Amino acid sequence: MSRLKHIVFVNRFYRPDQSATAQILTDVAEALSERGWRVTVIASRQRYGDARARLPARETLGDVSVRRVWTSRFGRAGIAGRLVDYLSFYLAAFVVMLSLVGRDDIVVTKTDPPLLSVLGVVTARLRGARSVTWLQDLYPEVAAELGIKALRGRLGAVLRKLRNWSLEGSDVNVAIGERMAERLAAEGISPSRIAVMPNWSDDEMIRPMSREACMLRSEWGIGDRFVVAYSGNLGRAHEAETMLGAARRLRARDDIVFLMIGAGHGSESLSAVAAREQLENILFRPFQPRERLPESLAVGDIHWLSLRPELEGLIVPSKFYGVAAAGRAIVAVTETNGEIARLVREAGCGEVVAPGDSERLTDVILSYAGDMARCARDGAAARAMIEQHFRRRSTIAAWDRLFTKLASARRSRAH
Repeated sequence: MSRLKHIVFVNRFYRPDQSATAQILTDVAEALSERGWRVTVIASRQRYGDARARLPARETLGDVSVRRVWTSRFGRAGIAGRLVDYLSFYLAAFVVMLSLVGRDDIVVTKTDPPLLSVLGVVTARLRGARSVTWLQDLYPEVAAELGIKALRGRLGAVLRKLRNWSLEGSDVNVAIGERMAERLAAEGISPSRIAVMPNWSDDEMIRPMSREACMLRSEWGIGDRFVVAYSGNLGRAHEAETMLGAARRLRARDDIVFLMIGAGHGSESLSAVAAREQLENILFRPFQPRERLPESLAVGDIHWLSLRPELEGLIVPSKFYGVAAAGRAIVAVTETNGEIARLVREAGCGEVVAPGDSERLTDVILSYAGDMARCARDGAAARAMIEQHFRRRSTIAAWDRLFTKLASARRSRAH
């Protein structure tokens, strides 16, 4: 019997969408197709930041077949509309999954929308396929921690039980961090069904770039000022109050600027506060095309990222890997013994600041601003960490081995 060839990925967003989950999925799907797998992606016709987008229903990107299903288009403005968008995607994607997934296939569900793994397991069982759940976050815990009170009671317990049923029914559950794997084990998921596969960045495309080579600094009017950058989505899971406190403390320093590249609920709120308080040392720029990502990451002399402590083990900020690949020092405003904090300390590539400690963050920024050699050293350590542990090529090879193992198990069972 020939090697199992067909992998079906399911996620709401895919190329040309620029969200983190879409870019990571694109990397895996395209690389596996180049390695001889037949790859199909089921996604929506929307973009992450544009619910009104109408991407083609069917197309082939590289060697990947993309099927985009119809969904409602309420977007991210309200919870009710978002739920309707989720439900319409569940229904449409499930119909297409049943039509595409065969006995010798692997169906891989991500976690946008939440609980997509339930449909993946049901499809796999109905079609005699294999099921992989790729966990970028853990719901309903994330939503409960972010303030959706209904999910802290009986409804949350029911959804958690349903989620756990799907994870125990999956052949493999891919966690993106050790803390997340620990959470899964604590939920009773068998360790034999858990694999830890961190996210990554395209370290071949994103490489360290000098200040002088970065044209965006002049295009954005930054000049020689010291740049404390944030790149990516600033959502409800992220904490911006600590940075805001540091920006207030440093508002008189004309040589230091805070640069926000991206969007998100938190970015909108931060922009409103900056305008109201006339914090001219905070600049905002939109998401940049993927081909300009190496340059936009290079604008920052250092980067900060954040995660609310209650979300440790539920989410791992994937922007960490891109910043490190760009060879920039990282200031992690996170739980001091969290996943990213541990990586920063082990690599010696930055500093860890407890959320709420704006005074310490200010001191860290001033220390880096006064010592460009330290910026270079810590940035080089960040890049070295990527090359040693998180290279895109190595991670893709690990995914290939995972699917090959599942294919071999299928052949053994068939005999």
